[in-house]
Amino acid sequence: MALDSFLLALLEDPVDHEELLYVPSENVLYNPRRRVIYEVRDSIAVMLPDETTPATDAQHEAWTNDPSVVKTGQ
Repeated sequence: MALDSFLLALLEDPVDHEELLYVPSENVLYNPRRRVIYEVRDSIAVMLPDETTPATDAQHEAWTNDPSVVKTGQ
């Protein structure tokens, strides 16, 4: 299930306090600066730094160039 647009406007990375990218096709939040992925479980963003997973180079390239990706904080 997709994240609510109101919630997306409020979200930021808990470590660097900058915007994230919401990847609707994968239902994840991605920080391209730190190259970490935050999982979304049952429409709840798991924003715990200890629970991130590293992004691959292919994921980084695909997600930073994907027009369907939504920036948070907007």
